[in-house]
Amino acid sequence: MSDDIRITRNDEQNRYDILVDGQLAGFSEFEEDAEGRLVFPHTEIDPAYGGRGLGTKLVAAAMEDEAARGDVVVPECPFVVRYLQNNEVPGLKIAWRDSAVETAEHASTAERTPGDEGVGTPRA
Repeated sequence: MSDDIRITRNDEQNRYDILVDGQLAGFSEFEEDAEGRLVFPHTEIDPAYGGRGLGTKLVAAAMEDEAARGDVVVPECPFVVRYLQNNEVPGLKIAWRDSAVETAEHASTAERTPGDEGVGTPRA
């Protein structure tokens, strides 16, 4: 049995949502900075949906959508940074922050909770 997975841009909450069978399974937040770029500070997958690759699917779809929109993305979330370091997104404009890249390089890939690919620990 396959899950019905949908990824949508939720402008009301400034995030991309991933829905599994109609239920919110996770999100990737964004916020516009003073230069009009979209900063991606946090991605979270509900631990109940962990281990399915949903974090990768979510970030991939969000970055493809941003490339199509022509927005400049500023990755801060370590998961988004790592995704963009390892995957080409045609047409995506990226403004790298050295501190975010350094944080991502030193972030643990071990899952402390049954989240998805190291994603899933809620922000405080």
